[in-house]
Amino acid sequence: MRQILFAGVIGLFLTLIGTPLLIKLLAKKGYGQYIRDDGPREHASKRGTPTMGGIAFILATILAYFGAKLITGAPTTFSGLLVLFLMAGMGLVGFLDDYIKIIKRRSLGLRAKAKMAGQLIVGVTFAVLALQFADNRGNTPASTKLSFVQDFGWSIGPVLFVVWALFMILAMSNGVNLTDGLDGLATGASVMVFGAYTFIGVWQFQESCANAVTLTNPAACFEVRDPLDLAIVASALMGACFGFLWWNTSPAKIFMGDTGSLALGGALAGLAICSRTELLLALLGGLFVLITMSVVIQVGSFRLTGKRVFRMAPLQHHFELKGWSEVLVVVRFWIIQGMCVIVGLGIFYAGWAADK
Repeated sequence: MRQILFAGVIGLFLTLIGTPLLIKLLAKKGYGQYIRDDGPREHASKRGTPTMGGIAFILATILAYFGAKLITGAPTTFSGLLVLFLMAGMGLVGFLDDYIKIIKRRSLGLRAKAKMAGQLIVGVTFAVLALQFADNRGNTPASTKLSFVQDFGWSIGPVLFVVWALFMILAMSNGVNLTDGLDGLATGASVMVFGAYTFIGVWQFQESCANAVTLTNPAACFEVRDPLDLAIVASALMGACFGFLWWNTSPAKIFMGDTGSLALGGALAGLAICSRTELLLALLGGLFVLITMSVVIQVGSFRLTGKRVFRMAPLQHHFELKGWSEVLVVVRFWIIQGMCVIVGLGIFYAGWAADK
């Protein structure tokens, strides 16, 4: 359990001291955020704020994970490494997108096909590898069965699993990306979900089927390959994002950019897939789902009827245009996200207790 503590503390420390150094470097190079003219007027003042801040917590998370391993002498696992790979790979796609926006002064960054191709390459690689590396119990990092609080139903097979994993990765990456429109909103929401996955990983480790001999009810155990290591990764991410939030909260000194949002979405999807809580992620990350659905509803309504449901999508900008201050929107959306995490963890525990 010391690994979880060390990973969280190291991640927090590295972003607290490392982010201002990154801010100075990005500001010196003139890597500032491009602000669209059709957004809320108040956002015009943010033009030029350093972006690509996701670099800070991606590096901090990786260093925190390996730092915790070095301090404790514990081995790495394939599950932990795969989630880190997915985070870093998606972050690289986002970095290229951000870099093009800055260098070419083009608000859309990478062309849609190029961006999608990058996400598909990373996602497929993760999904394929996640079905390899079986342990002595025959468990691979991911399962071909669908999961809620744990696996259920029949196997969907490796091909459909890859499609399903890609859907989750793309949905969460774009969900976090859409949420990242106000200072600290996506970062603070992510901290809560990573905290939830730290708890889930610890609980799954304590109730692991690998320890069935010592459990009061072996039938209620979790068949997850590396639950403790997933908790370590989640703790490192939670600490790194928490430290980054110090600099990202209003008024933000730095933005995470697509570098950060795609990385966080990938990490969330990876944790859900490897912890066998895929459908539960829709509850734990409820704010991301809500904001994504607001865009889907807005686009669908306009194409079908020519009318808009919201003043502006994503949803957070609708409330800005209704007169809410940016800080008010962020805090209230954080409260919504907090309730989603509480409900999700409650259902997770209730599912285990019901079997017990």
